[in-house]
Amino acid sequence: MVVIFGYAFLILLPMLLHSGEDFYPTSNSLSYGTHVPTKDGIDRMVEDVEKQIEKRAKYSRRRAYNDDADIDYINERNAKFNKKAERFYGKYTAEIKQNLERGTAV
Repeated sequence: MVVIFGYAFLILLPMLLHSGEDFYPTSNSLSYGTHVPTKDGIDRMVEDVEKQIEKRAKYSRRRAYNDDADIDYINERNAKFNKKAERFYGKYTAEIKQNLERGTAV
């Protein structure tokens, strides 16, 4: 008696009924790597990879550089660190920065 567990079972049923060397391989089996893809499958894969390349090309862009921004860094790595520090601690250090710029820091 066969109990149906769902859609996945119906897909696996032909494999379960197959009891050859391919389904139950041993250490002496040579069936690994014998699959040959179809021409249609290769064409679908090529088409999918080309779509992925086009999608990546569309979204890759160089970040805009602002010439008017204050320079508070010595190299690119320091600029990234300063941006990150400003993003996380900027609201806490805004008053201190204003005092330093005015020259009224205590």
